[in-house]
Amino acid sequence: MIISKDINPENDIYYLGSELIAVLDTYSIKKIDFFDVYSKMKEKLEISINLFSLVLDWLFLLGVVKSENRFVVKCF
Repeated sequence: MIISKDINPENDIYYLGSELIAVLDTYSIKKIDFFDVYSKMKEKLEISINLFSLVLDWLFLLGVVKSENRFVVKCF
């Protein structure tokens, strides 16, 4: 669910997307390995690979990231 009335807003895609943007912003390069980003995100938050992929999909739809093979490419 994108926005919910859940008592844990840290499980919402909007929140996780903002956290992922913050993680991506720490890299000086634009093209980052998928699993490097996931491991850095996992250090920050307890997130499953499925939820991480969903958040990446959300950011892709917004035009914040794009995909090249196994790399996440920042568009900002």
